Amino acid sequence: MNTHHVLGALVLLVSSASSLAVETTGIPQDQVKERNAFIADLMKKMTIDEKIGQLNLVTVGPDYQKEAIMADIRAGKVGGVFNTVTKPDIRRMQDQVKESRLKIPPFYAYDVVHGQRTIFPISLGLAASWDMQAVATSARISALETAADGLNMTFSPMVDITRDPRWGRVSEGFGEDTYLTSRLAHEMVTGYQGKDPSAPDAVMANVKHYALYGAVEGGREYNTVDMSPTRMFNDYMPPYKAAVDAGAGGVMIALNSVNGIPATSNTWLLKDILRDDWQFKGLTVSDHGAIGGLVKHGVAEDDRQAAAMALKAGVDMDMADNMYGKYLKGLLADGLVSQQDIDRAVRDVLAAKWDMGLFVDEYRHLGPQSSDPADTNAESRLHRPEAREVARTSLVLLKNTNQTLPLQKKGTIAVIGPLADSKRDVMGSWSAAGKAAQAVTVLQGMKDVLGDKGTLLYARGANITNDQGMVDFLNSYDKQVINDPRKPQDMIDEAVKTAEKSDVVVAVVGEAQGMAHEASSRSDISIPQSQRDLLKALKATGKPLVIVLMNGRPLTLTWENDISDAMLETWFSGTEGGHAIADVLFGDYNPSGKLPMTFPRSVGQIPLYNSVLNTGRPFNPQHPDKYTTRYFDITNGPLFPFGYGLSYTSFSVSDVSLSSTTMDAKNPLTASVTVKNTGKVSGATIVQLYLQDVTASISRPVKELKNFEKINLQPGEEKVVTFTVNERDLRFYNDKLKWASEPGKFNVFVGLDSQDVKKTSFLLK
Repeated sequence: MNTHHVLGALVLLVSSASSLAVETTGIPQDQVKERNAFIADLMKKMTIDEKIGQLNLVTVGPDYQKEAIMADIRAGKVGGVFNTVTKPDIRRMQDQVKESRLKIPPFYAYDVVHGQRTIFPISLGLAASWDMQAVATSARISALETAADGLNMTFSPMVDITRDPRWGRVSEGFGEDTYLTSRLAHEMVTGYQGKDPSAPDAVMANVKHYALYGAVEGGREYNTVDMSPTRMFNDYMPPYKAAVDAGAGGVMIALNSVNGIPATSNTWLLKDILRDDWQFKGLTVSDHGAIGGLVKHGVAEDDRQAAAMALKAGVDMDMADNMYGKYLKGLLADGLVSQQDIDRAVRDVLAAKWDMGLFVDEYRHLGPQSSDPADTNAESRLHRPEAREVARTSLVLLKNTNQTLPLQKKGTIAVIGPLADSKRDVMGSWSAAGKAAQAVTVLQGMKDVLGDKGTLLYARGANITNDQGMVDFLNSYDKQVINDPRKPQDMIDEAVKTAEKSDVVVAVVGEAQGMAHEASSRSDISIPQSQRDLLKALKATGKPLVIVLMNGRPLTLTWENDISDAMLETWFSGTEGGHAIADVLFGDYNPSGKLPMTFPRSVGQIPLYNSVLNTGRPFNPQHPDKYTTRYFDITNGPLFPFGYGLSYTSFSVSDVSLSSTTMDAKNPLTASVTVKNTGKVSGATIVQLYLQDVTASISRPVKELKNFEKINLQPGEEKVVTFTVNERDLRFYNDKLKWASEPGKFNVFVGLDSQDVKKTSFLLK
């Protein structure tokens, strides 16, 4: 029996379920009728070749250049285009529509993940802000700049839950937590689309990668996923559904298989769940070359069969490999796909174009030619103040011994490290149309903020890595890692001499942006040895050592934590990253970011995450016992837990006060704490609510994030923070995949990270 069909039947018994469900944005019902009538009339006029052409999502590149694409647009063979990002180029392509028979315009899409021209922090950094307003600002400006370049769609947000930092695309997602990622998915979709994806300052969101891409085995890119249904629906599926509920116009299908069946040919995922259960009405697209990949997965005999499988499973558009263009007409003639299969996909493509406003005006986002910028990369097109503010919210203070930070704006400061003056790396992966020349490095940011009040000295100190094989790999697609040809020891000697002249050393170390990217899985998530050698030499000078981290994933930092006086996690913080980092280092901004992923002590602990299930022999660090779930050769538990982050001030949290010790479905309760700023400067923090279902029909997590609130407090100020807990917050998918709560005891935890919490409990009747 097909297990997926059984699971699908079970899921369809459940009403659409999400604790974050919101009213779906979309066009009014009268416009739906108008749209459907328009599409039905248009499809009557279309030939089979023109229909298949609408399913072709093409990429501009060396093998398929713009002149060839323009000819295919005139012939009605192109439904959408990606990787063309300037108005003049897009306009040239769109002009070809006038010469096509039915004048159906393509849409234009791009991977705008954390900014189009103004680059914001990588998605993992945005998640670290836990600041919904900051995230919304980044998405809104991204949409505005994307639309201003003539684009209609972004392949974003990426909402794959991942608990393995070895995976390179950790940098592109929002981390390990289901609830936090679901909240962020909603903010990003609504920020991109607003209430109308055809608006001049909006673009359509295409959420990715559906489904479970972040759970690939071993954190190895493009690998398989094997997962129980309960874990799938409780932990990994909610963020996709949150994006759908927010009105995302598109869904990109993942490259991986799910329990043996590739997502691209997975009828259960694409029809039973996405279409039937979640009622998704939008556009589905394959990932790049994924349809042809079905042959390599071993489920299709050849490309022709792969095209049939993908279409019948529910993939509307074929990205890049033209499998539909090559084979659908013959497959239809042979009865291996139906006219209904093709028409269904064509309707979805045309509906998306209607929603983008392209049938009203194929130049919807292009505007008249007179509106094209004289300089595409003009400084005036950037949104620097917003980028700086958002980046500041994303920074996480990991350590601050003896108030080493903030730095005083005087004396001599040594800024050392291979990432200290790297414009390209500060922008991070998937930096869209951003220009490295416009990015602010840490060195430049510190110079600008310090001004003439003190002296900055700089030395590179080391290369990112001395492993030439790694450098060659990172430069295999785009040459972005340029090593200093000097001997490593000569560079370290120069850095030591520079450090000895200073009052404090700021070492900017971590990963090149290409080390935390698609196809950049790492088996070792430590800082490369070249930089560790540098840190060791800097520590030996006896100068206070501040480590500024730039990276796209959690790293193993036990040794760095031991030797440093302060440590600041900055991710890849974008165009204004250097200024934002300097603002925090010098105390012009008090850091408030919290970790969206657990930082392990060792790669051997992975997967290590907050919402783990308990075991029959749990480990108790206060009373360690041999026969418990533990490692005997390392301190158990994370180096830095999920939700962790320090401030330049201190906060106290009172015991948790409940409005009632019992609740039922009709009567929610509230959980309150008093948070006080007990330090000497104003600051913000994230108050976090976690719940635990103590006894249930299946084992439940020891702690699950269910709400949070960012608050700002002046010195001595206190505030009561109140969270409402309702019966929906207590629901989960049981072993029958029924989404429901169960009566019994629940623990409530409130604190400033996932481990430092106050606890109480209540009963659900």
